[in-house]
Amino acid sequence: QVQLVESGGGLVQPGGSLRLSCAASRSIFSIYAMGWYRQAPGKQRELVAAITSAGTNYADSVKGRFTISRDNAKNTVYLQMSSLKPEDTAVYYCNAKGRILPDGTAPYDYWGQGTQVTVSS
Repeated sequence: QVQLVESGGGLVQPGGSLRLSCAASRSIFSIYAMGWYRQAPGKQRELVAAITSAGTNYADSVKGRFTISRDNAKNTVYLQMSSLKPEDTAVYYCNAKGRILPDGTAPYDYWGQGTQVTVSS
């Protein structure tokens, strides 16, 4: 079991920057994938960014603006968000996922409680 706690959300003006943090209750070194998802009102939850030992993956809508990183020593994953737009407004969730097994299942899939990001003038 891994507890994930997000922080760093808040209100920011368009064009501004914000860094989200996700602190894990255990080492994330052996976790296959850490990711950030977001869910805007009335919309489905979507993958924003993910990081594995093989690299990173970003939604097209945030490429060039967001950067995901992790600090294994601090058991923390970050999402650096720049050039924020109103459409980035959402609740952002941290996720820890095990590597998908051959049968299509994941050995674990943990979520944080979410942190609100509001981009508005």
